[in-house]
Amino acid sequence: MNADRRLLYALLREDFTFFLRYGFKEVIGGSDYDHNWHIDAILYQLERIRQGDNNRLIVTLPPRNLKSFTITTAWVAWMLGKNPALKFMCVSYGQDLVDKHARDCLQIITSPWYKRAFPRVRLTKRSIADFETDMGGGRLSVSCSGPITGRGADIIVIDDPMKADEVLSPTHREATRTMMFNTLMQRLNSQEKGSIILVMQRLHVADLAGELIELGGWHELRLSALATADERVPVGPGQYHLRLAGEALHPALLSVKRLEEIKARDSYVFAAQFQQTPVPEQGNFVNPAWFQYYDAPPDRGMVVQSWDTASKNGLTNDYSVGITAVRYQGRYHVLHVHRERMDFVRLRQVVSELCQRFSVDRLLIEDTASGMQLLQMLRHDRPDHMPLPIACTPEGDKVTRFAAQASRIEAGELIFPRSAPWLAELEAELVGFPNTRHDDQADAVAQLLKHSPIDPEGPPVGGFTVSVDEDGNLTYLGDYDMTDDETDYDGEDDALY
Repeated sequence: MNADRRLLYALLREDFTFFLRYGFKEVIGGSDYDHNWHIDAILYQLERIRQGDNNRLIVTLPPRNLKSFTITTAWVAWMLGKNPALKFMCVSYGQDLVDKHARDCLQIITSPWYKRAFPRVRLTKRSIADFETDMGGGRLSVSCSGPITGRGADIIVIDDPMKADEVLSPTHREATRTMMFNTLMQRLNSQEKGSIILVMQRLHVADLAGELIELGGWHELRLSALATADERVPVGPGQYHLRLAGEALHPALLSVKRLEEIKARDSYVFAAQFQQTPVPEQGNFVNPAWFQYYDAPPDRGMVVQSWDTASKNGLTNDYSVGITAVRYQGRYHVLHVHRERMDFVRLRQVVSELCQRFSVDRLLIEDTASGMQLLQMLRHDRPDHMPLPIACTPEGDKVTRFAAQASRIEAGELIFPRSAPWLAELEAELVGFPNTRHDDQADAVAQLLKHSPIDPEGPPVGGFTVSVDEDGNLTYLGDYDMTDDETDYDGEDDALY
């Protein structure tokens, strides 16, 4: 073998970018491969998987950007060349797609140039869906509904786990979720060292990528079709691609003009499949055009904190949410949103810390489940910096409660800061309610708006009444209007605020 050939095969073994070009020519044919920086970004994250720097990776990017060929086909073939004992499991939504990826991978592995570059790879089983090496490694390919009982893997690659036309079905989303958590994640040969890679285009706020991102512990490489802000994307150790706002991901494939045309046709699909930022389908109550913003919050007013608490802190349970706002001149200026899955001890600590941080004047806690427990605890052991909590008994279901307050959002009584790390999720939930997966923030907002105190900077035309028991405990009873002759204040058992 001459020096040029030795160099060629050495490059194929050591440089996956070089290998990718050869693999593309082998499977696709011709010389149409057009390398772009986003491929380097993907390859860097794959190398981190190989080196053991990460073992939970999500790659989301628009369709037709070589994500499947790069990861599910070429990288698996290259990794088997590096270590023929590796066991891969590759999963996609349908058998036809599974077979296509497997066939392309097998075509590369059985090519003459691959055999010369990786002479240690000897196949003892050549089934398209399940081929094995003489060192015990190989590639098992199954659909999301296919049988995998009894089989394990060192690396699991999940490529497009759902079809776009099925993702709107809660039943299909739940089936995919069950497949992931009850089946696939148990198939790793080592839970500590085994790796899982999910590669897909986003389809829905509650698709599999959305589920995993929400749970935490996964690194996401999100590549949007159009950059919405300047960003630095890692493409190597200490190396970055600077992407400017408004730039297309791969202009030779889809120009800015073409992307804008796609966006104009269906903004919902564009946000999900092209931008990788799916938004909830608009719900029945709030129009995003109603939202108003402030540059700086008022330096006076009454600080109110509203809590919707969850009873458990498991990864699949609801969040506890506390919304802090200052009420001034009839409007709530939202200062902060705390949203976390937490146990009771942590919940009590957070409520105390936030009351002190924002000098809260009025503390509203929903009088259900863990909220009831929190109320009882704080009434008997309350820090000096915390106001006496007010129990808010919910009336009707969450939809009814939110619907009753939506007109106040439309009237501009709820104002947000122009930027905050929690703002996008809050707005998405309010706009999407009740179609969103979680409704804890919407419920906390409804409670905040319903139990409005007297405006400290406005005319005394309204307020609320609370009952006071013999231990000094307060329970919210209702609002009153001081311009009306009749109130629910009887001057005896209730206190007027």
